[in-house]
Amino acid sequence: MPTYDYECESCGHQFEQFQSITARPTRKCPECGRMKLHRLIGAGAGVIFKGSGFYQTDYRSESYKQAEKNETKSSTDKDTAKKKDDTKTKDSKSTDTAKSVKEDKKKSA
Repeated sequence: MPTYDYECESCGHQFEQFQSITARPTRKCPECGRMKLHRLIGAGAGVIFKGSGFYQTDYRSESYKQAEKNETKSSTDKDTAKKKDDTKTKDSKSTDTAKSVKEDKKKSA
């Protein structure tokens, strides 16, 4: 059910009223009691979809977006550094294994 804005032409009182779409417009002013009330035409409310079913980042502030960008960049840098460390560790393990195989061959010969 929508909320309608009303204004009294007699006393200037303005208020909002929650009504069904099919309900007749209110005519009597709750402030002065005269039948000079009329419904105001508004631009309406903009629809903003928020919640678990929508993209939460669509309505984020610029500071939030910047912080998220910085966080993503730092986590990417950490992942790259970790991959380099893993590669070095694998290379050193394979080198150690190759050395031990050569030493075993020399001992058995």
